[in-house]
Amino acid sequence: MRSDAIKKGVSRAPARAMFKAMGLTDADIEKPIIGVANTWTEVTPCNVHLRELAVHVKEGIRAAGGTPIEFNTITVSDGISMGSEGMRASLVSREIVADSIELVVFGHMMDGVVALSGCDKTIPGTVMALARMDLPSLMIYGGSILAGRYKGKDVTIQDVFEAVGACAAGRMTEQELHDLEGVACPGAGACGGQFTANTMSTAMTVLGISPMGVNDIPATDGRKRPAAFHSGELVMKLVEDGTTARQIITKTALENAIASVAATAGSTNAVLHLLAIAREADVDLSIDDFDRVSEKTPVLADLKPGGRFTAPDVDRAGGLRLLVKRLFDGGYLNDAKTVTGKTLKEEAASAEESSGQEVIHALDQPLKPRGGIAILRGSLAPDGCVVKLAGHDRLKHSGPARVFDCEEDAFAAVQDKLIVAGDVVVIRYEGPKGGPGMREMLGVTAALIGQGLGDDVALITDGRFSGATHGFMVGHIAPEAADGGPIALVRDGDTITLDVEARRLDVDADLEARRGSLEIPEPRYTRGVLAKYAKLVASASEGAITR
Repeated sequence: MRSDAIKKGVSRAPARAMFKAMGLTDADIEKPIIGVANTWTEVTPCNVHLRELAVHVKEGIRAAGGTPIEFNTITVSDGISMGSEGMRASLVSREIVADSIELVVFGHMMDGVVALSGCDKTIPGTVMALARMDLPSLMIYGGSILAGRYKGKDVTIQDVFEAVGACAAGRMTEQELHDLEGVACPGAGACGGQFTANTMSTAMTVLGISPMGVNDIPATDGRKRPAAFHSGELVMKLVEDGTTARQIITKTALENAIASVAATAGSTNAVLHLLAIAREADVDLSIDDFDRVSEKTPVLADLKPGGRFTAPDVDRAGGLRLLVKRLFDGGYLNDAKTVTGKTLKEEAASAEESSGQEVIHALDQPLKPRGGIAILRGSLAPDGCVVKLAGHDRLKHSGPARVFDCEEDAFAAVQDKLIVAGDVVVIRYEGPKGGPGMREMLGVTAALIGQGLGDDVALITDGRFSGATHGFMVGHIAPEAADGGPIALVRDGDTITLDVEARRLDVDADLEARRGSLEIPEPRYTRGVLAKYAKLVASASEGAITR
């Protein structure tokens, strides 16, 4: 065992003494040491219940002959920090989650790992660590929040963000907004639509690094506890068999994960996160692979933000097994190994569809013939960008640029009703380096939707979008403005054209003639973690990894 290096022999008596101070016995110390990497925190409902869930994971490890050692790492709440300066911390936290798990597991020579995730960046952050360490390991997701109820309808946090714009437009009173915020999030769990958390939960199940059937279960559902116990048992089987993370995270598995994002019209953030996981696993994956897979994969799941249902509805309809079975039946997946010991196709074979369910469509009745994202290039994005196709049917837009050098200025313009139909809102210097941290633009996009402009404007940025975003939105533009990318040279009034069918994002202007007068702003942060991140981070087209 790896852990023998810290616990075996006469010289390791001091280490054993310290283990015993925490209640471990000689018998406990003899067993494999399994890290339980928890992202529990009281800063977000997405993760607030994970401390209890870890108890059941540890019981499963003990029952299967291991000794669990629980430790914690950080979480930054996307939903709470959204639209503020604090949102710059979100993507940065993904790297710190991965780094901190690696350091604890490496420092204590653990034999395996179960990681518990919840809020958006903790999912890829934990799996990046598992891929990097290449130990017997798996990840489980704390589960989705249940829908709230407002005026007889199911609501999510997406509705609250969009209500802010509706309130500014006079379409909702402040009292109605207050009433909505009081019921939209009824308890523990991650945001309920196919936003980033549930998109990545889906992708990690189809990737095979999360056990089939565990991530689907809502956060407060009683079935979550025995599923967590079984996950503890599973990691011991992985240790026994010598099955490591990189044996699961292959090119085939990653392409399956992309197909699941496409079929559920999931968050564009999946592009960043799957690229980052691939880098940690030494798998050659590019943004063009996302376009290739998404182009041939139909949208089968009718999920928010563009559709009607939420993640708990997927669970009730038949779960991810049913979605995976549909995708295998259509020839959109290739079989691959999973942490359960069964292949993905074997797991899907036991799918049971609930009678009358409308969440996961039949193959001959897709919501859209192609997936929910596409990769564009062009004079504004030589290294690529991501367009979200869910929640609208638009494939082309051309209009005058309305240019803003930060999210706050764009949000103020929307709230002051300075954006009109036909405009292309440009938000720059919000990329991985320029932000730093590549903030999500949900405040701006939701305000546009709330004001009724969602079908009449486009928005492009070198920043990111929340998974709750819908409308004609383009993010991850590379190179970013802070690196002197073409988006830095755009001026108010320039005509910008988005053409999905041609896979182009272009501007009608002589940008190079302006380059001599370009002045890139000084870094927003010159010390601390954000300054360090800005120095180390790579392009969004490479997953915004640090190196």
